[in-house]
Amino acid sequence: MAKKIIRSHIGAKLAAGFFLLVLMACGSQQADKRRFFRYNEQAGISSLDPAMARNQANMWPAHQLFNTLVEVDDSLHIVPSLALSWEVSEDRLRYTFHLRRDVYFHDDPSFPNGKGRLLNASDIVFSLSRIRDPKTASPGAWIFNNKVDSVQPFVALNDSTFQLVLLKPYHPILGILSMQYCSIIPREAVEAYGRDFRRHPVGTGPFRFVAWEEGQALVMARNDRYFETDSAGNRLPYLDGIKVSFYDSRATEFLLFRQKQLDFINDIDASFKDEVLTKRGALRKEWESKVRLHTHPYLNIEYLGILVDSVNGPAGSPLYARKVRQAINYGFDRRKMILYLRNSLGTPAESGFVPAGLPSFNDSIVKGYTYDPVRSNRLLAEAGFPGGKGLPPVKLLTIPIYADMASFIAKQLSEVGIPIQVEVVQKALLLEMTANQRAPFFRGSWIADYPDAENYLSVFYSRNPSPPNYTRYNNPRFDRLFEQALAETNDSLRYRLYQQADQLIMEDAPVVPLWYDKVVHLVQPEVKGFEPNALNLLELRHTRF
Repeated sequence: MAKKIIRSHIGAKLAAGFFLLVLMACGSQQADKRRFFRYNEQAGISSLDPAMARNQANMWPAHQLFNTLVEVDDSLHIVPSLALSWEVSEDRLRYTFHLRRDVYFHDDPSFPNGKGRLLNASDIVFSLSRIRDPKTASPGAWIFNNKVDSVQPFVALNDSTFQLVLLKPYHPILGILSMQYCSIIPREAVEAYGRDFRRHPVGTGPFRFVAWEEGQALVMARNDRYFETDSAGNRLPYLDGIKVSFYDSRATEFLLFRQKQLDFINDIDASFKDEVLTKRGALRKEWESKVRLHTHPYLNIEYLGILVDSVNGPAGSPLYARKVRQAINYGFDRRKMILYLRNSLGTPAESGFVPAGLPSFNDSIVKGYTYDPVRSNRLLAEAGFPGGKGLPPVKLLTIPIYADMASFIAKQLSEVGIPIQVEVVQKALLLEMTANQRAPFFRGSWIADYPDAENYLSVFYSRNPSPPNYTRYNNPRFDRLFEQALAETNDSLRYRLYQQADQLIMEDAPVVPLWYDKVVHLVQPEVKGFEPNALNLLELRHTRF
């Protein structure tokens, strides 16, 4: 009976939500702009359940609807969110968090009388345990693997005190807890909605869920009981709400932005980059008065991955030979590629896999690959393929938006004797193929979940499955360096170990780093308090018009 009542409330809620959508569509554009922040999610949103926040499209709404114990600030420091403070035991195995006592879940029919209740420590236990539960089938289930106590990792000491227990010291654990996967949710809503929780999220975030018509629009409204305030004591957020559209055409998205029906667009599609930007990455003069360009170092690396597991991978791949992989790395010009195909929006990845922007990054210590066709030819000859003779064609799998990059690389590699066949597939298929070791050579990217080099180097740790170890790289020396780094408490020493591990990756070449990315936003001039960040997380708490 209770669930039936909840469903009837849901129907009313959806009806109210879409009535709001109609009002927004019919109201004046100027009024809409002042109150609701509008953006388009070209990739679509698959779930509003934070346990499914595996990509940027799902992470952005999760950040509006939910909070985590801790979060990452603009300087990439871990700072309090739901936790006011915390302490770490001397053996570094117990983290004790003291919770805020002014945080309420959003009002929702799953609570008695529909009124959101006070958050407590048992909600933290429930939320983090749910990620690990196989029934949840969260793509983030791996985040606590071999890290937390196997018997009782999450403990509510009392309503306002939560304790996390580790198997062994693990320095990046606070970064893990800042991930959207670790958003805190109420048991009542999960039990009431079951699998439909993906469509009826309930959290503590600055915005609350109103309605979602998949493929059409998502509406979130201001949470009037949100706990954060600005420096003057004004309650956040300033916006009345957020409206997300789902046009799958970047051309349509750009047209809507030009018509001021969107408040910003993320990244600039190749088809209109040259219209808006110079080759050096600045706004063209005719655009300077119309929009603002925001750029910021982005903790994301774009790369080509190479399957190096010769036991379980396809038989006879020439890419199992390290010198062939190194020849590929030397065989094309990253700088020219970024200048002409990216309008200088990115930094050529000539150091390691760990991108610029992280405190451990040091390109004078970690040496990667620059364009050197002579060296590429020499390595091919040493591998038994002089001038590329006898080298079978190598298939490179990529997705449509990176087809031009793949073609550029293939053309240059052909000039040093490496035959590349570019095959364009849909993103879902490429993810499935890489996860199941059916892609010997593939385009990939790795966006930081938290600001620590461990997040990148874990991609090559042999104990990790695929994902994240898509290349199935396995080097005991790398594993030892990685494990030493995780146990090290001194930042300088840990960074040195990270650098040694990253250099080893470059020497073994299971990947071809392409570029260290930049956040690129085009923003309407009237939008204030909206700044990019290194994680490219959509931050709207301080945004206003």
